Amino acid sequence: MTLIDPVLLKTRLADLAGRFDVDALDACDSTNSELMRRAERGAPAGSVIVADEQSAGRGRRGRSWLSSAESSLTFSLLWRFSGNAASLSGLSLAVGVGLVRAMDSLGAQGICLKWPNDVLLRSGDGYAKLAGILIELSSDRRGTQAIIGIGLNLLPPTGDLPQPAAGLSQACPHPADRHDVLAAILVHLAAVLDSFASAGFGGLKLEWQRHHAWQDQAVQILGDGEAAKPGRCLGVDADGALLLETAAGVERIFSGDVSLRSA
Repeated sequence: MTLIDPVLLKTRLADLAGRFDVDALDACDSTNSELMRRAERGAPAGSVIVADEQSAGRGRRGRSWLSSAESSLTFSLLWRFSGNAASLSGLSLAVGVGLVRAMDSLGAQGICLKWPNDVLLRSGDGYAKLAGILIELSSDRRGTQAIIGIGLNLLPPTGDLPQPAAGLSQACPHPADRHDVLAAILVHLAAVLDSFASAGFGGLKLEWQRHHAWQDQAVQILGDGEAAKPGRCLGVDADGALLLETAAGVERIFSGDVSLRSA
């Protein structure tokens, strides 16, 4: 039996239950891939796939996403927008705002955002990764569909990890039931995505910057095969591009194949 019961989840979604169609799976290759296949067969907006285990979970830039049934929450949400994919710049940052709101509603402390798609937990003098966001877009004559994949650590991951990682249990004063966690995320994502659809990321920019881990701090941008580019992070603009103040002036950095690091 899966660890998420859609019936129990529906009671926690209350008035918003009708906006979501949740299917809980024991296992799949990846929730994004499974939901993409269902979207191609006409799955409605608001469809959610949550899986206890993934055999081919993936993150940004082709990285794998490690998860386990008991210690993580991994799911994907289908949302549809009018307009083309170019009009959805900043969507991953908007989703980050929704996640922060959800974590705040659960009593979590120390939650921060990292451009362009990570949720961090403040840990001592540094930060540890709490959640990741992977958005895949496709467009047709009707508009653009977004597959929004989210992987959240409920418990601190163990083993040999490429970067510090944390669990939601370390941020909350009391253990959070996974149904409460998923319901909180879906409720706050619905509000954020509705706002994004009407006003774009610009209406959420200041809220994102309030939670930005390296706002107004010295950082460096790392690109594949390129020298590190140092500067001061001024935040983001209305389309989600990172603003980096350098000796040559302010540059706009787009996600692409770059990574943001503390200087």
